[in-house]
Amino acid sequence: MKSMALTMMATLAAGWVVGQVFPVQARTMIQNKGSDTLVNVAQAWAETYRKIRPDVAVAVTGGGSGTGIAAMINGTVDLANSSRAMKDKELLEAKKNGITAIEHLVGFDALAIFVHKDNPMPSITIRQLAEIYGEEGTLTRWSQLGLRLPGCKTDQIIVVSRQNNSGTYVYFQEAVLGEGRDFRLGTKDMHGSKDVVDLVEKTPCAIGYSGLAYDSPHVKKLPVAKDDQSSPVVSNMENAITRAYPIARPLFMYTRGEPAGEVKGYLDWIKSDAGQCIIKEKGYAPVRPVPCVKK
Repeated sequence: MKSMALTMMATLAAGWVVGQVFPVQARTMIQNKGSDTLVNVAQAWAETYRKIRPDVAVAVTGGGSGTGIAAMINGTVDLANSSRAMKDKELLEAKKNGITAIEHLVGFDALAIFVHKDNPMPSITIRQLAEIYGEEGTLTRWSQLGLRLPGCKTDQIIVVSRQNNSGTYVYFQEAVLGEGRDFRLGTKDMHGSKDVVDLVEKTPCAIGYSGLAYDSPHVKKLPVAKDDQSSPVVSNMENAITRAYPIARPLFMYTRGEPAGEVKGYLDWIKSDAGQCIIKEKGYAPVRPVPCVKK
């Protein structure tokens, strides 16, 4: 497959300086777009790789998993970051364009549940989350959970979610709400993962979900139980790798067909110990145990 990586020529002015001509230098540009969950680690990968390969530049932008996948299908990016697997309709659209989308596992995430730091709730179950977030959900007030929240005068559960082009939104819908069930009306839909945590921090009545890497000492992270009979499990790197945490998920990059050239080289490096240590450093779980030096 022909790599879509664009070669940009940086031509210095022709002329003699101390009897020599400046050389023409070439740089390969790799376009990388998609998941806001992955955007921070993707930027860290790009910055580190530039030090290793100064002749390769990786341009990283967010916008959501769906946005990245659409750009990959349309041929405007080399790599699409996604915090969910491609949907059947996306795979069909790619096929119509003569594209075989190839999935590359690059890490794991635990989708953390955040509440205000003063919230006394000790843990939460998948069923409770579904009744808080799902259409026709029965849980709309904290007092229904036996709680009285400091600073939450209305008792109303403020439901913080993501916009529907987000892979985090899609994964939460599938893993928590269940097939065919939509989100309830009136959720506060945030553009980015960090925006969710920032709003929960400032809102005593709120609950929100976001990637593990966006954990903050200014909010409280709830352990989650898969059902009423199970023990709650903390969202952390180890439980994401083992999938002991009920809302653990894989993180992907997608390419148009098998990668080649500089794109393949970059992906191989991301999957190497060096690349996997970076994703671990950013708060996600690597695809396998890796020996990393603490900084």
